Amino acid sequence: MISYQPFYQTLVKRNITEYHLIYKEGLSANTLHRMKHGKNITLKTLDTLCFILDCEVSDIIRYVREE
Repeated sequence: MISYQPFYQTLVKRNITEYHLIYKEGLSANTLHRMKHGKNITLKTLDTLCFILDCEVSDIIRYVREE
């Protein structure tokens, strides 16, 4: 399972809000909604987030093995 927990930690570290991502960076509110509910996002979206946040993929997602 993919966890987006690192994404929210990265936002806090960088002092960036979801509001900023939507209204200043043009990220879709639906994308943030999907992430908040643990749904899939595209690799293009992941690439965009890495660019906006100037971070690595591991700063946005983490793989969690389901038992």
